[in-house]
Amino acid sequence: METKLSKQETEKKINEIFSNNPNLEEIKKTKKLAMSKNIKLGKLRKKFCKKCCSLFNSNNSKIRIKKGFKIIKCKCGYISRYKIK
Repeated sequence: METKLSKQETEKKINEIFSNNPNLEEIKKTKKLAMSKNIKLGKLRKKFCKKCCSLFNSNNSKIRIKKGFKIIKCKCGYISRYKIK
């Protein structure tokens, strides 16, 4: 039987998961947990691919900076673009 977590407890759990090196299953569970409690991931969402949920690192992604944008190409082929402030 699952226990009900409050929104603050859920946020703590999400930050705890991302403080370690989360694997694919943990990232998927974290996304589902955040969506169920209507929690925005904010800067944490830029740490993994939106399509395949793999963590961005030097082994599976290419990072380029071009014309004020940070462009991250994942191994799955998905391209993420973020504006640099």
